[in-house]
Amino acid sequence: MYAVSSKEEEREIALMLALESVSIKFGGLLAVDKLTMKIEDGRITALIGPNGAGKTTAFNIINGVYIPFEGTIVFNDDKITGLKPYDVMRKGIARTYQNIRLFSNMTVLENVQVGMHTKYRHGLFSNVIRNGSQRKEEKQLRDDCFKALEFVGLESSANNTAKNLSYGDQKKLEIARAIVSSPKTLLLDEPVAGMNAKEKDDMMNLIRRIKGGGTTILLVEHDMKVVMGLADYIYVMNYGKCIAEGIPGQIQKNPIVIEAYLGGD
Repeated sequence: MYAVSSKEEEREIALMLALESVSIKFGGLLAVDKLTMKIEDGRITALIGPNGAGKTTAFNIINGVYIPFEGTIVFNDDKITGLKPYDVMRKGIARTYQNIRLFSNMTVLENVQVGMHTKYRHGLFSNVIRNGSQRKEEKQLRDDCFKALEFVGLESSANNTAKNLSYGDQKKLEIARAIVSSPKTLLLDEPVAGMNAKEKDDMMNLIRRIKGGGTTILLVEHDMKVVMGLADYIYVMNYGKCIAEGIPGQIQKNPIVIEAYLGGD
């Protein structure tokens, strides 16, 4: 817990995820430079910035794809710096990707089932003999997958091939695959990229419902209308560094942000 001050009152908030002075290099390029963020439990936090600012790299550091050469990452009071992606997922962090990563020739249901691997407890022997306990677990996991599909509005498409879904529904399927593991924190990398206005509104409503269920969300997004409509708090990156942070109204008025990202004169 740490204290933050606001115009209304001094209040205590709980941290779900914290990055402290995290840095990573690729060759001689410092892609992320001493990034510090504090993600509040149960809130939507946005990470914005120009193309190449380091936002997706920061996501890849959080979920273990990259290992920083300095700094620490703490999730739910547990240090996760350097963990492999599957271990980070087991801790309770799931993510989607900027470019859709589905198994296009598998069914919608099968794609969601892939996201359940961290919940599957039975080993090879149980799979061979298919005992009662293993069958019971399979049924529970299948039921959970259908609940995730129902949550995103794709239950009627469960047996369809993923590649035959519309673009917007493919994005929803990625979210279903992420939330089926019941993560504590969800990382969303440009969830409305390439969508039309109706699809964006639907996705924003879906993200609000995920937040309403108690999931903490860290969001990377270029669409400022979406960011300002969803985020409780915003961090701004440029050239690998955090150049500003604050609530949406503060970010909209910040001259450094306007010049670097929103298009100053």
